[in-house]
Amino acid sequence: MTSRFAQRSGEIEIMDDLQCNGEVVHQTLRELEFINRWLGGNAVTLEGIRELIKGQDKKSFAIADLGCGGGDMLKLLAEWGRKSNLSLQLTGIDANPHIIEFAKSNCRAYGEISFETLDIFSPEFERQSYDIVMGTLFYHHFQNDRLIEFLSKLRRQVRVGLVVNDIHRHWLAFHSIRLLTKFFSKSAMVKVDAPLSVLRAFKRGELETILHQAAISPFRLHWKWAFRWQVVYRKGP
Repeated sequence: MTSRFAQRSGEIEIMDDLQCNGEVVHQTLRELEFINRWLGGNAVTLEGIRELIKGQDKKSFAIADLGCGGGDMLKLLAEWGRKSNLSLQLTGIDANPHIIEFAKSNCRAYGEISFETLDIFSPEFERQSYDIVMGTLFYHHFQNDRLIEFLSKLRRQVRVGLVVNDIHRHWLAFHSIRLLTKFFSKSAMVKVDAPLSVLRAFKRGELETILHQAAISPFRLHWKWAFRWQVVYRKGP
């Protein structure tokens, strides 16, 4: 058991195929929204955003959500922004155009949310700038060297900071999500990708090494329920 979780898996998830589309994707996105709300995962990202905004001398923020999926995190953030009297310009980014189309429909009631189909490694994305960039269950899709390369550039694209919310690779997290999705999921993609995402995820030391090598400093790293790492990086003056 120990050897299986000793290092990050390089196996590709079904969701990583940018051509995947149709009802299986839609069902997957609906289930992921439910799982993240039920297990409290989205709250980890929102808490990080609140921490970065606290103490800022402005009320307007441009925030990007990388790997936005169906836009559920953006909807939660939009609702929080309205209650907090903040002017939020929210942009969901995903490389899969089929996912973006679903997200647009899913978030049509929120005028402050827009979406872009973008490859985060493209020159087009590098030209973008935001106050805050967040990613929920996004970064584990990439191997360490790609993450270091990307984060090194991303820290120069933000004015306030970054929030990372990703998975702690742990045997209990793996077996728990495998059983949960086996009995309750209607999506074949979720049944495969959910436990695989745990195997592709991070131990604390791995995440710390990636952040240090990308010059993301200073950062705050905390473990959150359920088996999540929360990273908050506040950019200095």
